[in-house]
Amino acid sequence: MPRGYFITGIDTGVGKTWVTLALMRYFSLRGESVIGMKPVAAGCELINGQLKNSDALLLQAYSSVALDYQQVNPYAYALPVSPHIAGVDNPVDLTVVQQQLTTLQGMADKVVVEGAGGWYSPLSLQLDNATLAKALNLPVVLVVAIRLGCINQACLSLQAIRQSGVDCAGWVAVCNDPAMQAKPANIDYLKTVLDASLLGVMPYLNVIDIDLLTAGLNKDIS
Repeated sequence: MPRGYFITGIDTGVGKTWVTLALMRYFSLRGESVIGMKPVAAGCELINGQLKNSDALLLQAYSSVALDYQQVNPYAYALPVSPHIAGVDNPVDLTVVQQQLTTLQGMADKVVVEGAGGWYSPLSLQLDNATLAKALNLPVVLVVAIRLGCINQACLSLQAIRQSGVDCAGWVAVCNDPAMQAKPANIDYLKTVLDASLLGVMPYLNVIDIDLLTAGLNKDIS
């Protein structure tokens, strides 16, 4: 069984954090200990003298193991811009992230790692999510926001994942656009053109509901 997953998306703001939390709850309900990790986060607030990201705080809160914030999010940047710009004075070191993942894997059955942005989004001037995911050697889950343009983005993203030589465990549809018409038809079409398993469909929600999101996942994820 995989020791964890790397969560990527067709773009930024597609629901990666919701999928990460749902997978964490899914594994917890199966009796497995699980940790959420967000190696790189931009757009952080200063809380008690430490930069913290709201998504990373959720991963910390829902982890089975009590962790210090920096264990969940080793690279936290204040500016809400691409990490290669926000972190120019403290660029992401791939070795640091690899070592932190190894440490976390020794503390839980599974570690679910949330990437930043899309597959080729830069994390530093020398590193992008694709390179990070390959180095971490985790199966990839692609998050597809069901909205106009998602078919093209999903096909290109999956093609890029395959070309990177990593294992794609499947994709999750997130219905995050309440105005999107013909959502079921779009999801059905994606099922025919994406050479990967559909792991779940998550409904549109105004506020996060972990139980509802988890209920949208398939019941055979390893």
